[in-house]
Amino acid sequence: MSHQQNQSSTDTLAPQSVIAVIGAGTMGEGIAQVAATAGHPVLLFDVMAGAASLALQRMATGLQRQIDRGRMRAEQRDALLARIQVAESLSQLAPAQLVIEAVVERLEVKQQLFGDLESICSANVILASNTSSISLTAIGSALQRPQRLVGMHFFNPAPVMKLVEVISGLETDSGVADSVYRLAESWGKQAVHTQSTPGFIVNRVARPFYAEALRVLQEGGSDIASIDALIKGAGGFRMGPFELMDLIGHDINYAVTCSVFNAYYQDPRFKPSLIQQDLVNAGHLGRKSERGFYDYRPGAVNPPATLAGPQQAPDSVRVEGDLGPAATLLERMQAAGISVLGEKGEGEDEGESALIRVGSAVLQLCNGELSSARAVSSGEPNLVQFDLALDYAQATMIALAPADQADAGAIADAVGLFQAAGFEVCLIDDIPGMVLMRTLCMLANEGFDAVNQRVCSEAAVDIAMQGGVNYPRGPLSWARSLGLRRCLGVLDQLAGIYGEERYRASPLLRRQALAEAVAEVAKVANNKQGALR
Repeated sequence: MSHQQNQSSTDTLAPQSVIAVIGAGTMGEGIAQVAATAGHPVLLFDVMAGAASLALQRMATGLQRQIDRGRMRAEQRDALLARIQVAESLSQLAPAQLVIEAVVERLEVKQQLFGDLESICSANVILASNTSSISLTAIGSALQRPQRLVGMHFFNPAPVMKLVEVISGLETDSGVADSVYRLAESWGKQAVHTQSTPGFIVNRVARPFYAEALRVLQEGGSDIASIDALIKGAGGFRMGPFELMDLIGHDINYAVTCSVFNAYYQDPRFKPSLIQQDLVNAGHLGRKSERGFYDYRPGAVNPPATLAGPQQAPDSVRVEGDLGPAATLLERMQAAGISVLGEKGEGEDEGESALIRVGSAVLQLCNGELSSARAVSSGEPNLVQFDLALDYAQATMIALAPADQADAGAIADAVGLFQAAGFEVCLIDDIPGMVLMRTLCMLANEGFDAVNQRVCSEAAVDIAMQGGVNYPRGPLSWARSLGLRRCLGVLDQLAGIYGEERYRASPLLRRQALAEAVAEVAKVANNKQGALR
């Protein structure tokens, strides 16, 4: 992927370049602080009288907390604040070499603002929009010099979050985008280039994090608190999807989903949830309205995750085949005093046939299929699938999905094994892809599709999702460690079961999974040749 090459200019923003920030709300205030921290003279303007001065007061209060915690010296705060000057009118922004707007998300407002700035600032000024959803190409269409317009999308809170998406519209000059990219890096940010497509990187790739949790809930796979607990305890995410939607606000989160859905001509992959629509219609917007998926009113008590009751620990288990990404489970079982019989390679090689026998239960890593269907095809009625974990050696929680045919004794054996190994266990209904497995595979699929459509590079996807929304690992890197063939298999199972385009695999993922298979065959052949020498 390469961004636009409209001109051969190589703009450079010097360390002392004057930075103007328009909009003194939370985001504009944060951006101004970031620029001033880096040593730039900053002009802060807001159309509302007194708003910029109030933003400086809030900033001073926040910096004082940093001083109280020993993270900043008073003279550093004073120097930072001294570099920020309140502008009383738009015309006072004329000296700026870079203007960053953080105003209301309305196309016509941004077009008018940048049009005014073109007549106020020099012809060489770089105009940057902090838009999270509006097309840079659309904004630039009303400008005389659209090649000087670029997206500079920060994440809230701007002084803390590392990511900046540098967005190129159709007319954006590559030198302008590169200059802003280098500037963001000099500010200590993780910058990524992206084309101006709906959702850019983060707001596009993140959609399945919410969508799959909502679908599991809608189908009765598990409850809100348990899904959140699993995403955190097994997946290593800082917040569960329902907690995060409550924090963002359902009006905002739902609007972004609808925007991406409509921008992609109602692609089923981005279909909004009726559950979230109901919350918005009811005014249950999350923390800001004190009600969302959780109740935040004084005295409210929210139900905890639904955990399986204690079961007896087994003395031994038998392993057949290579458990692949779940192999570290064996060490954890042994550390708990459970004898592990069988060896890697005793049964099938790494793949769907690998399993753990404990008591009357047969445990297998989720492959996207219904446990009940997998039990029929394998001839193992007491089959119980276990969900994905970011790191089985460190995870605190695991989901188990028994086949409908499994008897109570087998389920108890499966639960007892994981409890003995130190996991809290959530028994969920038999839903395809379980919880974390389907979430990761869909996140990775969306990331691969963004790369396939030349929105950004593969590295940019992982950087963006870790730096912009604090994912524990980049989804593409995580999918590779899981195995792209396994990831593709899960998606194909979901597509077959649901019969929906929503779960169609990206062509790039399919190609790379094939390349992975070819490489594995070659590796096995080389190992055999080496053994014969």
